[in-house]
Amino acid sequence: MTLVRAVAIDLDALGDTSSLWNTWLASVADVLGVDPGALSLNRAEAASELDRLGAGNWRALLERYCEEHAAVHLRRDATTSAALRTLAASGSAIGVFTDAPEPLARVALAQVGAERRASAVETGTGALGRLLVALGDDAVVVRSRTELLEAIADA
Repeated sequence: MTLVRAVAIDLDALGDTSSLWNTWLASVADVLGVDPGALSLNRAEAASELDRLGAGNWRALLERYCEEHAAVHLRRDATTSAALRTLAASGSAIGVFTDAPEPLARVALAQVGAERRASAVETGTGALGRLLVALGDDAVVVRSRTELLEAIADA
């Protein structure tokens, strides 16, 4: 058995956050004066576009929305939770990365029960690269739930 020293997990491998982001965008489109369809599908780029458009306090609105609606979009999964516990028990450093803005990522991690397990979280543009600098080049990159389950087989 190979020891997995560190693992970098895509947030969406723990729970699909895209519907939370998309419903938030739709709910604040009129308030912020933006057309969600005109924004980039990459959430880091969309966040930059919101900043450029002067969309005011969009981060605070996103955080509040996520806190109120995350339970509708994200559920804890026993298998995923067990995989994270296994990695942590084996001494593996666990990091999470996402293109989503930080308020969404923080609330989503709490909702899926992974905030205690993640020693590092990187969000936005270049998140994976920054996380790999923190975890080390030998970190296993996990982009799906299936890859997460494969990583614990090596832990």
